[in-house]
Amino acid sequence: MTYFGDGSASEGDFHSALNFAATLRAQTLFYCRNNMYAISTPVDDQYAGDGIVVRGVAYGMPSLRVDGNDLFAIYAATKAAREIIVKEKRPVLIEAISYRVGDHSTSDFSERYRDEEEMKKWKDLLAKFSSPIERLEKYMKINGLYDENRTKELRKKAKFAVRDSLKASSQMKLPPVEELFKDVY
Repeated sequence: MTYFGDGSASEGDFHSALNFAATLRAQTLFYCRNNMYAISTPVDDQYAGDGIVVRGVAYGMPSLRVDGNDLFAIYAATKAAREIIVKEKRPVLIEAISYRVGDHSTSDFSERYRDEEEMKKWKDLLAKFSSPIERLEKYMKINGLYDENRTKELRKKAKFAVRDSLKASSQMKLPPVEELFKDVY
């Protein structure tokens, strides 16, 4: 199984990988997280077609598009893909559609390339349908699988674990500069 973003699908390696996998019937699951941006490049500047999923079809492999914010839809699509891969001994492509509401990385400032109108549209959609975490919490509450006190405690522990790890790592000595290119191709 290989995970990649929509930006990676604009690289030549993506096409070679799908072509090889399809022609050699490699039992591989290609999972694309399409969050509408390759760092700062919107999908409109990446492709003119209907997303990534049609590329799998073009290479002759079963391809599925799924709501990337719906854990259960992702599970069902992945399970169906696995069945095809195992039974038919061929690759499958899944395109999970989502939206990156924040920056791509700490060096990114997405407000430079996304306007307020776009951000409001997506925030309103997320508010209407809720975030993936909120969707899962709702499901768990309805099915009696959610304990609010336990969740609060787990979140508190996670917050302290991250903080403590950050403190510890910031006190570590940096490696020598000659290590910079070690094990780099």
